[in-house]
Amino acid sequence: MPEDARRRAARRLSIARGHLDSIVRMLDEPDVYCVDVLRQIKAVQGALSGAGEVVLRGHLEAHVATAHERGDTLEMVEELMEALKYR
Repeated sequence: MPEDARRRAARRLSIARGHLDSIVRMLDEPDVYCVDVLRQIKAVQGALSGAGEVVLRGHLEAHVATAHERGDTLEMVEELMEALKYR
């Protein structure tokens, strides 16, 4: 994975971790407002989705774009289909 993609993905995952820690702390409070918890859950999902996009783009640029030259195009397609749960 390209270094820039690795750093950006790690940053987004750190953000997700922060939101997730916040949710766990919120749930320890007896009067936590459900909508506030849902908002934090949505923030975690957004951060995870963003991290996934960064990693996918890095993979596409670093590996998939050159698959034809290496002769492993079909393997790359199958690997991504499995990773993205399309098969």
